[in-house]
Amino acid sequence: MREVVLDTETTGFDPETGDRIVEIGAVELMGHMATGRTYHQYINPEREMPEEAFQVHGLGDEFLRDKPKFAEIGQAFLDFIGDAKLVIHNAAFDIKFLNAELKWMNLPQIPWEQAIDTLAIARKRFPGSPASLDALCRRFGIDNSSRTLHGALLDSEILAEVYLELIGGRQPDFALSTATRASAGDAGPEWTPRPRPKPLPSRLTEAEAAAHAEFVAKLGDDALWSKT
Repeated sequence: MREVVLDTETTGFDPETGDRIVEIGAVELMGHMATGRTYHQYINPEREMPEEAFQVHGLGDEFLRDKPKFAEIGQAFLDFIGDAKLVIHNAAFDIKFLNAELKWMNLPQIPWEQAIDTLAIARKRFPGSPASLDALCRRFGIDNSSRTLHGALLDSEILAEVYLELIGGRQPDFALSTATRASAGDAGPEWTPRPRPKPLPSRLTEAEAAAHAEFVAKLGDDALWSKT
């Protein structure tokens, strides 16, 4: 199964009021494993960059001036994503912008059902807890120290790791099992995981634990969590 983890940076919040995409980053997954194939493009928004947006991603007018316009890269972007599922954090935001840009080019729109929203998955799995990309990195112990500013490709690479944790985590023998099955005549024993000699420390922060306790308290005395 092919999936594309995707992120965009923009000049603001609403394409209908003149905001545009200035960066697209995407990472290809095949069978929930990164293939090493990526898509990355800076885009000239054909307008000035608001200071508020510049503070978020650091992409200014001078840097973007000689970059291609969306009209020059739109078809190549569609060719890259194809019909793959698009893994996006807060998918409504990115799909809204992408479809606006594609509509202005008279190119096919991205169907909403093609997107997988990791924000919605995180809120369902961890109700009442912070669900930002940074918060999920802390929860899963994913290093995001290089994320001083938002960047579409870096955020896509980090989101790919978060997504794999949200859907159940990586399989430790995945890469080796394929090679083992391909080796005809190798009848060695199957790999069996052993218990850790020391349990991993909790990834739950004090703030997240407090938020969860507050959420449980609102459910009343009959809540399942109150009985454990």
